[in-house]
Order: sequence, then structure tokens, then C-alpha cells
Amino acid sequence: MPAERIAENLAYINWTVLAGLATGTLVAVVLGRLRTDATRGYLAFTAFCAFLAGLAALASDGGLPLPTAASPFVADTAWAAARGWALTAFCVLAFLETVALARRRRAPVLGGLAVAAAAAVLLLGALSWGGSPLGIGLLLLQLVTVAGATGGVLAAMILGHWYLVTPKLPEAPLVLFARALMAVIAAQVVLFVVFTGIGAGPSGTPGFGALTGSWALFVWLRLIVGLVFPLVVSWAAVQTARSRSMESATGLLYINVGTIAAGTILAAGLYFGAGLLI
Repeated sequence: MPAERIAENLAYINWTVLAGLATGTLVAVVLGRLRTDATRGYLAFTAFCAFLAGLAALASDGGLPLPTAASPFVADTAWAAARGWALTAFCVLAFLETVALARRRRAPVLGGLAVAAAAAVLLLGALSWGGSPLGIGLLLLQLVTVAGATGGVLAAMILGHWYLVTPKLPEAPLVLFARALMAVIAAQVVLFVVFTGIGAGPSGTPGFGALTGSWALFVWLRLIVGLVFPLVVSWAAVQTARSRSMESATGLLYINVGTIAAGTILAAGLYFGAGLLI
């Protein structure tokens, strides 16, 4: 039954992964441009990756089905059009940011607008599927941290590769990205404890009941594979980046790309399939 419920809501899981990847990656680019000495080529390439992920999210958004009667969440279709327009604006701004970076233009206003569009996409997602005002707020927290983790790890992994062709690039940019990623995952661990403790989500599971119920296997996998393990690996990536062992740091971030993506899929599957906000 749990696997079947997840399969019924794959379109929503796909939206969560793609929207989080796109928005988180572009925010990481803006952060890298403002706070690091990352190269223009890296920033432009990563912004283009965010643009491609945004296009995929936009295509996914247009094909979202109505939830079935057995789905634990309710979709507010009143926000569907606005969500699509927000994704469209995000894609346009991500492309313009790519062009600006490629042409060596700072364009701080453009970066700010891109971040605002990313925030609008996540907010409209929460409004669409959060239900009550409290549910909307909690789901928004989840979407923001998911975006920070999925987009942040992609941006950090690409940056690790850049050191192979730009060996004189200082270690500070990768250290900053790895530390930011570790902070986001640590926040996700805290939210996991809080959400399971209060029984967050449409299903209204009693405090910590998700750890022992019929969905317990997926919940524990989300915690161990999608949160605790990536947190440890992120810490190791920070240490190796500080010592300029960039190949090791990149390898660790490669591992995190897979585990964080798996954790994001599990989190989205638990919300849309079981009504558990984990």
C-alpha cells in the first residue's frame, strides 16, 4: 500500500524535486556571485543548469493531475495559474542571469529578481498543497530547505569540478558552499524532529507516531539516508576542501547529490502519499 500511494503521486514528487533543484541552484549562484571569487564560467554554467531545471519544472507543473480521492492532501487549484506564471518568470530570469554572467555584467537587480521569483515558486507550491494556514507555513519551510539542499549540493558539486580546470582558484568558495549545505541539512534534521514530534502534515499523525506506523520504513530511510548521512558527508567535504583536497571533496559531494536527491524524493513521497511532513 505505501508504495502504491507514492506511485499515485509521482507527478507531485517530480515537481518538488525539479522546482527545488531549480530554485536552490539559482539562489546558490546569486550567493556565489556576491560572496565568493567563483569564476564567471562556473557561475554562468550553473545558472544555465538552474534554467534547464526550471524548464523541466514548468513542464511538470503543466501536467499535474488532480489528487485522487485516496490522496491525503488537497490541491487548491486556485493557485495553479499563478504557480505556472511564477515558474515562467523564474525561467526567464534564470536565462537572463546566465547571459549577464557570461557577459561579465554584475546585474545585482536581476539577481534579486531571480531570488524573488524562486521564493514565489516555493510559496505558491505551499499555498497549492499546504491546506490550512499552519500547514502552508510548515510546508513552505519544508520546500525552502529541500530547495537549499538539492540546489546547494548540485552547485557545490559543479564547483568542485571547476577546481580540476582552475587549480589556482582559492578554496574559500567551495568551503563556503559546503558549509552552507551542511547548515541547511542540519536545519532539515531539526525540522524532522519537530515535524515528527508535533505530527505535522495533513494526516495528523500523533507525535512521533510516524516512526512506528505503516510508513516507518520510508520515514527512517528519510532520516538516515536523506539527512544524517549527508550531514556527515557534508562535514567531511568541508574538512577536505579546507585542506585543498579538492578531488576528495568533489567525490564526497557526488555522494551527497545521490543521497540528498533520494531524501528529497522520500520527503515528497511521504507528504503526497501519506500526508506526513517529514
